[in-house]
Amino acid sequence: MSHRPIQAANLPRPVGPYSPGMGFERLIFVSGQGATDPATGKLAGTDAAAQTEQCLKNLRTILQAGGSDLQHVLRCGVFLLDMKEFEQMNGVYQRMFGEHRPARTTIQAAALPGEGLRVEIDCIAYVP
Repeated sequence: MSHRPIQAANLPRPVGPYSPGMGFERLIFVSGQGATDPATGKLAGTDAAAQTEQCLKNLRTILQAGGSDLQHVLRCGVFLLDMKEFEQMNGVYQRMFGEHRPARTTIQAAALPGEGLRVEIDCIAYVP
């Protein structure tokens, strides 16, 4: 049994000393992803909907680098700066996951790491 870091060239740089993802056997643990667009290095938008979409795109990039994808996500953790933005986040989340319904916890966080960041999402998935 061994674990391996999962990196992807087309991702924003982590804001701390951690790996974007870690693989262990057939599981992938993805660190919380913010809404930074790797093409610009800036937030993908100022609202929860635009940021949720970019968070999930960043998650998908890491999952694909590890041999998985969104349809193999088992669990997500969603961190919102303001729970009043739940419906915005939830609409994008539902569109991006389609009929797949991973287990999920959504909380309001006192703060998120980055000026203007409104959403952060992490996940656990498997490699089929």
